[in-house]
Amino acid sequence: MTKALIITVKDWWESQPVPPQISCIHLIVGKFTCVEPVSLQFAFNVQKQNTFLEGVELAIQETPLIAFCHHCQQDYFPEMGCQYACPQCQYPMEDIRSGRELKIDRIEYSFETEDSAAYAPNL
Repeated sequence: MTKALIITVKDWWESQPVPPQISCIHLIVGKFTCVEPVSLQFAFNVQKQNTFLEGVELAIQETPLIAFCHHCQQDYFPEMGCQYACPQCQYPMEDIRSGRELKIDRIEYSFETEDSAAYAPNL
């Protein structure tokens, strides 16, 4: 997973007319993706060494698992590792509204000649 992240960022970085200085990569990781943010952070820190990402921070925002019960017509927060059924009526989880996200939200970067940071949203 970390390798795919680095390749994606490198492809974007190399496509720029002047390669920018990246300072932070912002990720959105849903709780239902089975991606452990601590492990992802560790792997990124190891794999960025001696690359164009040396010194770059990885900021991970977790999104909760939110489901919608069509029977009760309400959102609920299923507990990970337990049954995912609606807590009110026990209807099986069918509609996940949040928690499956796994994406680059934005990249903070700057150019050597500029003082202000820029953003590359939604790569």
